Amino acid sequence: MRKPAPSRRLLPARGVAMARWDASFSGNSNLWRNVSPPQLFVGSFLLLIVLGTLGLMWLPGLHVGPTLTWTDALFTSTSAVCVTGLVVVDTAKHFTFAGQLFLLLLVQLGGLGMLAFTSLLIQVLGFRMSLRTESLSHDKRTTGPRVDIKRLTLDVIIFTFLIEAAGAVVLWVLWAPSMGSGDAIWPAIFHSISAFCNAGFSTNSDSLMGLKESGMTLGVIGALIIAGGIGFVAMEETALHFTRRKRVGLHRLSIHTRLVLVTTFVLIIVPWPMFAFFEWHGELKALSMADKIANAFFLSTTPRTAGFNTIDYSLASDSTNFLTMILMTIGGSPGSTAGGLKTTTFALIVLLAWSRLRGTETTVFANRSIPDDTIQRAIGMSVIAFAVMAVGVFALAITEYAPESRGNFLARMFEAVSAFNTVGLSMSLTPTLSMPGRCVTIGLMFLGRVGPLTLAAALIFSRRRRAHFRYAYEDVVVG
Repeated sequence: MRKPAPSRRLLPARGVAMARWDASFSGNSNLWRNVSPPQLFVGSFLLLIVLGTLGLMWLPGLHVGPTLTWTDALFTSTSAVCVTGLVVVDTAKHFTFAGQLFLLLLVQLGGLGMLAFTSLLIQVLGFRMSLRTESLSHDKRTTGPRVDIKRLTLDVIIFTFLIEAAGAVVLWVLWAPSMGSGDAIWPAIFHSISAFCNAGFSTNSDSLMGLKESGMTLGVIGALIIAGGIGFVAMEETALHFTRRKRVGLHRLSIHTRLVLVTTFVLIIVPWPMFAFFEWHGELKALSMADKIANAFFLSTTPRTAGFNTIDYSLASDSTNFLTMILMTIGGSPGSTAGGLKTTTFALIVLLAWSRLRGTETTVFANRSIPDDTIQRAIGMSVIAFAVMAVGVFALAITEYAPESRGNFLARMFEAVSAFNTVGLSMSLTPTLSMPGRCVTIGLMFLGRVGPLTLAAALIFSRRRRAHFRYAYEDVVVG
């Protein structure tokens, strides 16, 4: 019997995907063949951060004042590439137009790179790149339109630039009367891209605090933040559902998209009145009722995970700051420009708790059972994320300790949570960080940006090497 050729042997679905990866990209290079998608993902961010740091140090004409130190350049580059928004120097005062353009390029590459590479990674992991994949909807009886990787990546890029362009035009219309037609162009473009990429960088020294009385501005930027944080798959499937469902046969949204939309809606609507209540006679006291409502909406939107601020968080109530940290930890949705645990991870944990309280063994949403493997990955990522944040808080408590800083633990916790979840909000601690503190924050920003998706990919790949045995069960008392 003739031995079958290696290219024709039967492999698991993810093995087939890796074979396609090798055949498509490796060529004759053994080194490239050994590079896994998670390694490529992390390496691409590292390379971009290094290039950004070198550019900030060596490119002429980027700075108004003296050149950044190497630590500050690395911090700024990491914050831009990881679309965090924490700054150790004033973006408006320290950088020229060329410098701001360079930062915006890093932000766009960091944000768009996440979307484009997520599409590539999902394809490599063996999932069919359709908007109704079995991996998302868990419904093997229905499939949606098949989209090849090149088409999907192109759609992501087009979709991103269309939203950013629309946002820039609207912001220009709003700001042109006060700034002037010419002077409003660059701030409108900068803030639109920064908002959609959930970066939080601003051409204003006080972020959006000077625009807290412009409800339309906060609404537009808030909408851009939400659009960037929902995720391309959810947005694209929703658009197809309402515009082309008869032609492509989409009769209902997938469980993934429905969970993303419901969770996002709840995380905006529920904190909105809470922020209004906490700051009605505090940071929002001097505003009109309409502006208070608009700012409360923005306070519920920006922590996930944009980083623009309309209030001084160092002067806000502890209730506001603690609720903000909760929202920062949850973050945006998978496949988006936002960071954090992700809305679906948070929703699955809540659904798991609800199912246990009801005494049911399966986790259910919208009449669909969520696979136990998915629940376990959500729990695993949550535990690791909280462990990293705890270590980060502890590290900043050590590096930023001083006798006069006693009682300022909340600010250090706020900083660590903001950095790891790539938010960019701060209680005015970032510019005063010591060099060790800045290094800790750099590490948190990088881990927060590449960690969750890389961990998910590693868990999926590990299933191919799972042993064909298990040890005997023995129970443990809990609770």
